[in-house]
Amino acid sequence: MENRKLTRSNDRMLAGVCAGLAEYFGFETTMVRIVYTLLTVFTAFSGVIVYLILMIIMPERRIYY
Repeated sequence: MENRKLTRSNDRMLAGVCAGLAEYFGFETTMVRIVYTLLTVFTAFSGVIVYLILMIIMPERRIYY
């Protein structure tokens, strides 16, 4: 069993939330961003609140060299 953690991605447009979700679930990053945008527009912009909450809750990915 693979030990994965849900973290914000370094492949980011704003805070890396959509890219982090895409990497965790194995989806294409662009598709997650498109679906998120459509859901935000069609739900009276409540997706912005969800994005802000996830941005606060999800830890940032640490890169160790």
